Amino acid sequence: MTGCRIRVRVTPRGGANRIDAVETDAAGQSLVRMRVRAAPTDGEANAAVIVTLAQALGLPKSRLALIAGQSARIKTLAIDGLDEVEALGRLIA
Repeated sequence: MTGCRIRVRVTPRGGANRIDAVETDAAGQSLVRMRVRAAPTDGEANAAVIVTLAQALGLPKSRLALIAGQSARIKTLAIDGLDEVEALGRLIA
């Protein structure tokens, strides 16, 4: 199984489901800034994050998994089938 992990900073109740930017944080790690319409209750925002990223990456949502940050703004997701460079490239395009 090949894959990667990406970190995302999520703004819930952001008015739209979209990727805002791919940045590099102070530690030199890539960070995807995104917003979702859903509120951060009952896992709704987390589900919206997975759906939005899957659509942007052109993958089925079953290939993404939230592995850290379930209740935090910064989350880590595992993506099956893409390396980090390819995943971030698809998000920027």
